[in-house]
Amino acid sequence: MDIEVRSTVVALKDVLRKVETGWSPVCDSARPAMDEWGVLKLSAVTSGKFVASEAKRLPSEVLPRIAFEVRPGDVLMSRANGVKALVGVACTVNQVRPRLLLPDLVFRLVADPDVLDPEFLGIVLTSAAVRRQIEAAMRGTSGQYKVSQADVRALKIPRLPLPEQRDIVAAHEAFERRIGDLERVAQKRSTLLSATVSALLRDQDSSGTTLETMMVSCDPGITLGAHRAPEKRATGYLRVANVRMGWIDTSDVAALESTSNDRPRYELVAGDVLVVEGHANPEQIGRAALVGSAEEGLLYQNHLFRLRFDRDEVVPEFAMLWLNSEAVRSYWISRCATSSGLYTINSKLLADAPFPVVPIEEQRKTVETWRTGIRAIDSLHGQIAKLRTIQQGVVEDLLSGRTRVNRT
Repeated sequence: MDIEVRSTVVALKDVLRKVETGWSPVCDSARPAMDEWGVLKLSAVTSGKFVASEAKRLPSEVLPRIAFEVRPGDVLMSRANGVKALVGVACTVNQVRPRLLLPDLVFRLVADPDVLDPEFLGIVLTSAAVRRQIEAAMRGTSGQYKVSQADVRALKIPRLPLPEQRDIVAAHEAFERRIGDLERVAQKRSTLLSATVSALLRDQDSSGTTLETMMVSCDPGITLGAHRAPEKRATGYLRVANVRMGWIDTSDVAALESTSNDRPRYELVAGDVLVVEGHANPEQIGRAALVGSAEEGLLYQNHLFRLRFDRDEVVPEFAMLWLNSEAVRSYWISRCATSSGLYTINSKLLADAPFPVVPIEEQRKTVETWRTGIRAIDSLHGQIAKLRTIQQGVVEDLLSGRTRVNRT
C-alpha cells in the first residue's frame, strides 16, 4: 500500500516534553567499568551515532546526579564545539548501559511520545532543512560555536502522523542494516590486514639499528605566533588531530598566516612521514602517517615531526608501517615523558627508536601487501559512502513529501 506523505511544519517546542543540558564534573580519563558511573564525552554524540563507550569515569567520591542518567529513547544533540560542523549533531539512544550521565555540552531532547517518535526525531535532525536552521542560529566566540536551548526549541520540523513517522524510520533502518553489514566486513578486513602486516613486521630484526641511521632528516613543524608579518598569505597546515594512525584526515584543515620564508622550510611533499610528538593517550603517542599528493604544499605544526628518507634505502610507506608497529609502540610507552596528563617524545627518543635493516625489495613486498588490503577496504568504504548518499536523498524526499512510503 502506498501512502502519500504530505507534511506541515511545527516548532520543535510544541512536540517535545523538555530540553535539558547535562553536567560535567571533573572526571578520570579512564573509561568507567560496567558497575561504575561515567559521564559521556562529546564524542559519544558528534559521530552522528550514539557511542556509549565514549565516556569518562566519575570519581568514586563524587555523587552522581541520577537525574542526568541517559535512557533509551533520549535524543542527544551537541550544543557547542570548536568545529561548526559538529554543533547540532544529533543521535537517538536506542540501547545504553546503566550509569552513564549526560554531559554539559550535550542537550537531551525528550519527545512527546503521543505525537513524536524519538527515532524519527533523530532522523529529521540530520536533514538538510534542519541543518540550515542550526547554522543560521549558531553563534561563535573565540573559536567556540554554540546553539542555545531556545534555538533548538524554535527549530521547525515536518509534522507527520506517527504511522508515517515510523514508516520513514523503517526505510532509514533498512539502509542502516545494509550499511552495517558492509561496515562489519570492512572492520573484519581491517583487523585481518593489521594482523598480516604485524606478522610481517614482527619477523624483522631491529636489534642494533636505529631510526637515526635510516632517515635523512627529522624536523619539527611551524610554531604559531605573530612574528610572521611580511608577505603573509593564508596557508593550510596539519595539526596533531589531522595525523591519524596510518592516514591523514583532511576533513578539517586549519589555516595560518605564513610568510615566504616559512613555506620552503615547512612545506610537505609526498613521501614525508609525520609523527605525533605528544598525546593524552599513551597508546597514541608517536602515531605516524604518510603524506600523499593531496597534502603536498601544506605546512605542519610544531607538535609533529617530519621524517624524510633516502628512497633508495627506505620505502616511506614501510617506515610509516614500522613506526606504527607493536615494537615501536612498546618503545614509546616505556620511554615517553609525561607532564600534566600529556605523554610526549622528543627528537632524541625518536632518533633512538629501533628500525630494521630490510632489503628494499622486501620492504616493497610488505608495502604492496598493505596497499592491496587498503584498496579492498577503501572499496567497501566507497560502497558505504554511496549508500549513505542514497539514504540521505531518500529520507529527504520522504520528509518533504516528494515521494511516498511503500508499506508493502
